[in-house]
Amino acid sequence: MTPTQTREQRLRRPTEEAATHRFAIGQKVRMKGGSGYTSANSGDTYQITAKLPPSGGSPQYRIRNDEERHERVCTQDLLEAFGKRSSDDSTGILERTFGHG
Repeated sequence: MTPTQTREQRLRRPTEEAATHRFAIGQKVRMKGGSGYTSANSGDTYQITAKLPPSGGSPQYRIRNDEERHERVCTQDLLEAFGKRSSDDSTGILERTFGHG
């Protein structure tokens, strides 16, 4: 090994390389039910505001709900995508869930 390869190998972190972010900044998500982290309004949607480094092997995100005055930090394994990326996501999810619109 050359000194450069050794230095590069030391800088790599295997857990960070393996963990990839599934959601994009600006994408709408919601918290998965039954995780213990959901609020009384578990149907609330959040918007990804930033990607953060992994925690425990799962990428993290900063998320925000328009009705709250603060942002939350949540790991990827506790989030799920929310419908299409449009201004009226609630109609799309209702139609997909209940089959009428």
